[in-house]
Amino acid sequence: MSIRNPVEWGVDQFRHTVHGIESVNRGIIPTEEASHLPIPIVRRIKVADLKDVIADGFRDFGAERTDVIFLCAFYPVIGLLFASFAAGHAMLPLLFPLASGFALIGPFAGVGLNEMSRRREQGTSEGWTDVFRILSSPSIGAIVLLGFVLTIIFLFWLVTANTIYNLTLGPLPPVSVTAFVNDLFFTAPGRTLIVIGMGAGFIFAAVVLVISVVAFPLLLDREVGVEVAIRTSVRAALTNPGPMALWGLIIAAGLVIGSIPIFLGLVIVLPVLGHASWHLYRKMVVPQ
Repeated sequence: MSIRNPVEWGVDQFRHTVHGIESVNRGIIPTEEASHLPIPIVRRIKVADLKDVIADGFRDFGAERTDVIFLCAFYPVIGLLFASFAAGHAMLPLLFPLASGFALIGPFAGVGLNEMSRRREQGTSEGWTDVFRILSSPSIGAIVLLGFVLTIIFLFWLVTANTIYNLTLGPLPPVSVTAFVNDLFFTAPGRTLIVIGMGAGFIFAAVVLVISVVAFPLLLDREVGVEVAIRTSVRAALTNPGPMALWGLIIAAGLVIGSIPIFLGLVIVLPVLGHASWHLYRKMVVPQ
């Protein structure tokens, strides 16, 4: 016997957990062999294709304009709650990490929008109620499991952001919003926090982008397990590094713009990105 490092142990435990859940829910998350489906083929796309993807996202948003706005109105409400929570509980340093966390859990939150775009493409759209049809998807177990993974990553991001604050401007909370902004931008520890925080945030966002860029749409479209969905997503990202880098920047820019003022722009930004991600999947993965 040999002592393994924590990373190897953690990977093995996650793998065993995935296989265990898939075994218990074999009828919900069939294995690749059981479903007799070929492993999805990924194709190269061009940066120019992203223009079509965004245009299609706006087109779907326009077609479902009232329904989608109604459906997504809770996003800015969540953002305002985050802001209130951070300001009212001496957790102001976590306001930005909470807001930017939309990028980490966004792919899971956008599954319903993916389903709306999928059904509109098929000509079977019935409006916002299509969102609830994901509950009857053969891959609902895998979708929930992958969503859980993204939630864990989001929580790790919050812990990391709080640690960075404690090592730079902390550990005491800021005395006021004005003092926090002044310390953040006009002191050496504050600038260190910005640089390290942005670097760490980039890593978290890149990981989520790579493992989920086509994973959720693929799970909606085909009966594949979470492992195949993640592998396909990773392969799609590695095959298209340029477009994926730009897509990540588009998401980041959209979230920044949508968060000003008071997160109201997210009512438009998030639905468009959610719809567009379905069309990005269509561009990157060859139909079966």
